[in-house]
Amino acid sequence: MSEREHWAQIHATKGDAVSWFQPVSTESMRLIRACGLAPGAAVLDVGAGASVLVEELLAAGYQPALVDIADSAFVRVRERLGDCAQALDFIVGDITEVVLPESAYDLWHDRAVFHFLTEPGQREAYMSALRRALKPGGYVVIAGFALDGPEKCSGLPVCRYDAMGFAAQLGEDFELLESAREVHPTPFGARQAFQYTRFRRRTKG
Repeated sequence: MSEREHWAQIHATKGDAVSWFQPVSTESMRLIRACGLAPGAAVLDVGAGASVLVEELLAAGYQPALVDIADSAFVRVRERLGDCAQALDFIVGDITEVVLPESAYDLWHDRAVFHFLTEPGQREAYMSALRRALKPGGYVVIAGFALDGPEKCSGLPVCRYDAMGFAAQLGEDFELLESAREVHPTPFGARQAFQYTRFRRRTKG
């Protein structure tokens, strides 16, 4: 089974019964709001899945775009949003392969995609997409399993990070502004340690 088929099957069969589900995106929205974006700012949610973050971004006055490897993940989002979904950009594809518009987004958000990229080439492709799509001076909110978090998720291995680990991956072009931990209670009663970070892309010259 390919990676795309793996995730398509999970989203099509499990619904909200997945370990990463959150009824409210508390920490992500706190960090996004801390960036002080103007109304209408373009926010790209990488690995958006069926997350409720899109509704929270719309309620906050932002313009979200959604990326996910599995189109089945967007079925419930479109159902929840109704006619509002027509105004949103749904991008189906692997973030390491899709061609995103250049300098299109004020903020890049990723909760639990990057930690699945266990090969250096995958991480390099991800960072290339990020650098292409994010505006100079734009922000990155990225989260994944902390150093004491799980070693696998949905049957796949992950890489775990602390704040400096994320900073090393993004490189010197990004300034670490804030970091925080969150212990996420899964729908099944387990607890998962997440590391959240907020960065700003440095402007040159």
